[in-house]
Amino acid sequence: MTIYGIKNCDTMQKAFSWLRENHISFTFHDYKEKGISKQKIESWLKHFAITELINTKGTTYKNLNEKEKQSISNKSKAIVLMMENTSMIKRPVFEIPGGLLLGFKVGEWEKKLL
Repeated sequence: MTIYGIKNCDTMQKAFSWLRENHISFTFHDYKEKGISKQKIESWLKHFAITELINTKGTTYKNLNEKEKQSISNKSKAIVLMMENTSMIKRPVFEIPGGLLLGFKVGEWEKKLL
C-alpha cells in the first residue's frame, strides 16, 4: 500500500501516526520532492472528480490566477496544474487493495483498513 502526499504536512503526520499505531505497513511517496506522473493522476481521477482531488481551500489553489482556476474544468489542464503545483493535490491519497482513500478521515480508514 502506498500513501502519497507531502512529508511536512500536519494531516500527513496524523495519517502516519495512525498507520503506525494500527500496525499497518505502507510506503510513502512525497510528490512535492519526487513529483507525480500524469498516469498516476489519471488513475486517481478514475475514482475521484477533479474538484475532489484538488484542494480548493489551500494556499496553492488560492494563489492561482483566475484563468488557471477556471482551467481545472478541463481534465488535461487540471492534470498539468497538479503536476506543476503538487501542493494543490489533497492529501493523503492512499492506494489500498481494492481502491483509494482521499484525505485522512479516521472513521473511513478504520472501516477500510481494520
